[in-house]
Parts: sequence; structure tokens; C-alpha cells
Amino acid sequence: MLLEKIEGLLKEVSNLSAQKAEDVEQLRLKYLSKKGEINALMADFRQVPKDQKKEIGMKINELKQLAMEKINSLREEVAEEAVSSDDMDLTRTPYPIALGTRHPLTIVRNQIIDIFSRMGFTLFQGPEVDDDKHVFTMLNFAADHPARDMQDTFFIEQSDPGDVTKNVLLRSHTSGDEAHFMENHQPPFRILCPGRVYRNEAISARAHCFFHQVEGLYVDKGVSFTDLKQVLLTFAREMFGPDTKIRLRPSYFPFTEPSAEMDISCNICGGKGCGFCKHTGWVEILGCGMVDPHDLEACGIDSSVYTGYAFGMGVERITNLKYRVDDLRMFSENDKRFLEEFKSAY
Repeated sequence: MLLEKIEGLLKEVSNLSAQKAEDVEQLRLKYLSKKGEINALMADFRQVPKDQKKEIGMKINELKQLAMEKINSLREEVAEEAVSSDDMDLTRTPYPIALGTRHPLTIVRNQIIDIFSRMGFTLFQGPEVDDDKHVFTMLNFAADHPARDMQDTFFIEQSDPGDVTKNVLLRSHTSGDEAHFMENHQPPFRILCPGRVYRNEAISARAHCFFHQVEGLYVDKGVSFTDLKQVLLTFAREMFGPDTKIRLRPSYFPFTEPSAEMDISCNICGGKGCGFCKHTGWVEILGCGMVDPHDLEACGIDSSVYTGYAFGMGVERITNLKYRVDDLRMFSENDKRFLEEFKSAY
């Protein structure tokens, strides 16, 4: 009778034992494989009368569950016995797992993102491999602007200088991310665009062929330069301390008008003057300005209705100010001694 056979297997499985992993595997094959004894019960189960199927089906499931639990338990017991105290050298010097740390650029980048996120900015990241249209043309760069030269920008493909959509390049600034966003969204919006950029420059302590930027953009009705100044002052005091002062100097950027460069009071000497700030008491940290109407129109936004501001900063520059790293090359050399200095940072 099938029920008696199941009861017998239940007792048999309950008393299973094994000495090594190979024995456990043999038991698994005997009871739980496709050709095992439990699976063979299903052939007999088909002949069981309907009024008994429920009872016997539950017994088969109970047997299968017991077999799985018993074999898993035996497997764990065998594994524990394999690693006994006799196999361990208790005199061996322990090797603690060294804690890692975030890269200083990542630490500062996350701080910048956190500050602007609390002011309502959302993240947007565009492509690192872009085209002339988004990096230059839509941002009001003249056709003969020096930035379009091979000596300043890494062009991957420049088959037709007249067709800006075919000129593929490594982006030289994250401002192109703003062009990507604006052509697909209508105001109001407030975005922050962090990312890596590339320029064809000789590598030295003060310059590198790649570095990191964070761009900010806010477009809405009635946005003014006063709004921009207040946001930048809040950022400077959150990043460098509540006593930080700022000043804005007139400048020029193709994609903003009016444009300015922003300095902060030197956080190293407190504005008194030192070698880092060239004894002026001020250190430049970013460029900014009101979005040029040309840029808005190029992206399908009505410049007679909307205005906006934009700003951009180098993450390496901010990191230098916070941690006084004089050589840009140290950020990309993966020297563990340098990186371990930032274990206490977050």
C-alpha cells in the first residue's frame, strides 16, 4: 500500500546520517533527484482513488519537505566538521579587513549635490560623448570660437565641419547637459548637472586633460540676478562656513549675459591674505550669469516669457580649497597613502 511505503520512507529519512560531503550528495540523489525514491512515488500516486488523493498527497509533500530539511542539515554539519579547530593555526597573526574611503572628489561632489538639493535642485546627467550642436552651437559659441579647435577639444569624429550634428566630441564642459535638458523640457525647472569633462591640455600640477564640473540651471518666470546671488551666497556659506563672504566680478561667457565670476573670502587665511589667495584675500571658485536669450530660443523656450540663471564650478577647485591639495595629478594617481587621508571624511 502506498501510504505504508510513505510512512516507511519518513522513518528512513528521519534517521539519515552522513560522514562527509560525498555521502550527503548520494543521499540527495537517492531521495530528491528526478530518479529518486520520492519522485518515483508520483507514478503510484496516479492510481490512488480520488477520495484518498488529498491525504496521500499531503503525506508525500511532508516526506519531501522532511528530506530537504534533513539533507540540508547534514550538509551544514559536514561543512562545520570540515573546519575544525585542528585545522586552524591559532598562533597566526590576524589580518584585519582594511576599511576603504570615498575619493575626495566624490566627497566634495556629494556635498555640493546635497547643498543644492536642499535648495530644490534635481539631478540631471547628460552624455560624456556628445556633439558640437549641444556642447557649442546651442550655447551661443561662435563658429570660429577657439574652443572648437582640435587644440582645445577632443574631437572623436569631425568629418564635416559645417554639420554640427556629425562632429562628435568628448564634452569640454557640463553646460551641454543643460542644452539637452532644455530642448526636451519646458519651464519651470531647477537642475544640477555633475559630470566629468575633457580638454586637450598638457597635464601638470594645475591642469589636467580631464576634470569634474557641476553646472546649475534655473529657468522660470521672473528669475533675476538677485536670485542667483542669494543661491550662491547660501552655497558658499554652507560649503565653507557661515562667515564666508562672496564677491561677483563682471566677466564673459557665450551662454550667459550678463556674466560674472564669483570669489569667496579665502578660507585658509580668513581673507587676510596668504600665498594660496596670492595675498588678495579672495579665491575664485565659479562662473555664473543670466541665461542668454539665444540659448532659451535655441532650445524652444520663449525668452520673452522666461528668464533663468546658470552657474558652473570645478569640483577639483572646491576640493583644493577644502583640503588644500596643491597637485591636481594626485586625484587620479590612485595613491593609497593619499586616499587614506580622507577616512575621516564622509
